[in-house]
Amino acid sequence: MKKVSLAILLSLSAVTGAAYAQDNGVMMSTDPAKAADVEQRAQDLQNRQQAMESAPMPEKHHKMAPHHKKAAKPMAASS
Repeated sequence: MKKVSLAILLSLSAVTGAAYAQDNGVMMSTDPAKAADVEQRAQDLQNRQQAMESAPMPEKHHKMAPHHKKAAKPMAASS
């Protein structure tokens, strides 16, 4: 019974926290200056993304380290 009560309490607190977090996310404004500012920022971001997509990506050159083979050990002469 205690586990069920604890689970319900945790669920309710999680739902309450999620609802509170959503209330502060989006604000509406009728101020034309704010709307123009937001539109200008969105246009700037879009232009920056397009410029990054159209810019040629530099090719990466990987330098390979030379592979050195270990010198073969001389075989001991059997007598």
